[in-house]
Parts: sequence; structure tokens; C-alpha cells
Amino acid sequence: MNLALFDFDGTITHKETFAPFLSYAIPRRRRVLGTALFPPLVIGYRLGLVSGIHIRKRLVAFGFRGLHAENMVHAGRRFSEEVLPMIVRPAALERIRWHKAQGDKVVVVSGALDVYLTPWCKRHGLELLCSSLHAENGVLSGRYQGLQCVKAEKCRRVRELCDPASFPLVYAYGDTIEDLDMLSMAQRKFYRWQEMV
Repeated sequence: MNLALFDFDGTITHKETFAPFLSYAIPRRRRVLGTALFPPLVIGYRLGLVSGIHIRKRLVAFGFRGLHAENMVHAGRRFSEEVLPMIVRPAALERIRWHKAQGDKVVVVSGALDVYLTPWCKRHGLELLCSSLHAENGVLSGRYQGLQCVKAEKCRRVRELCDPASFPLVYAYGDTIEDLDMLSMAQRKFYRWQEMV
């Protein structure tokens, strides 16, 4: 049995899921206000001047603070059923099936949110390590529960789950610089679906 680690956004899917989920799940009034407040930050992100970690932290604080956690779980489940199937790469699902047919341990390791990744991974029989929203008394605080599952945090969580050295071979699949730490754990690494040598 080998270990296969898959990033989600841009790797299993052909586009990011964070912004579409915000649009799907947060109240319309906040979405409208956000379109006025966040363009400079989004432009900075696209120009490489603002990190993905920072912009997601700001968007989580703005978008989710004060919302009921249970409502977000329901929204996540609907998003996983209604939206994710349209943006998942068929070739990625085929590769996941290939690993499962080999008897490999397949883990999705993602900075995306558990509210929609948990039902998707359960549906496909996959293990999951990802980012989570923090809640107090059933209300979202506008913060992450712990660190975002990106960069070195991906490696830490993988090692917490299992010992990669105990597998004959480790595969890793990613598409951004936030995945490079995880890719460095693997003997077979695929960046944007091209094997790195």
C-alpha cells in the first residue's frame, strides 16, 4: 500500500472553491458589501502582493462571523452536491480511482473548508485533512479553527495522520506554491498534473 496525497482546489477541481462557496453560502447583503470592500485586496492577491493565507483570513472574518455553524454545515453539504460535481476534473477522479484500486491510502490535503469537503470526501471514500471554521456556542467566530491547511501545515497534518516513511512510495498532487511543501514529501510528485523530476 502506497500513500497518495491530493490537493483539492485547482488539482482535483479545475478552479478554486473558496470564493464560489462564499458567494453560495453567505447572505446577499454581505456579498454586495464585499464586492465594494475587497477589490483592492483581490487585485493585490492576483498581482502576488497579498498572500492567499492573508486574503482568506480576511474573507473568513468578513463573510462568516456571526453566522450559525449548523446553517453553514447544511450549505456546505448542498455545495458539495450541487456545485462540486460541475468543477471536479474527471481525470482527477480517475487517478483517485486508480490509487484506490491499487489499495493505496488516499488523502485529500487542502486549505479548502471542511463544511463542503467532508461530505464530498465521504461520498468518494477518501480521508481528509483540511481547514475548518471556528465556532463558539454554535456561532461562527470569523476565524479558522487552528491554522489554515496550507504550506508546511499540510506536511504537519499528514505526519500527524501517518508516517509517510512507512509507505513504500508516496505520491503527491498539487498546483500552487502552497502545495510545494507537501510535494517535497513524495517520491512521485505531480505539479499541475505534470510529473516533477
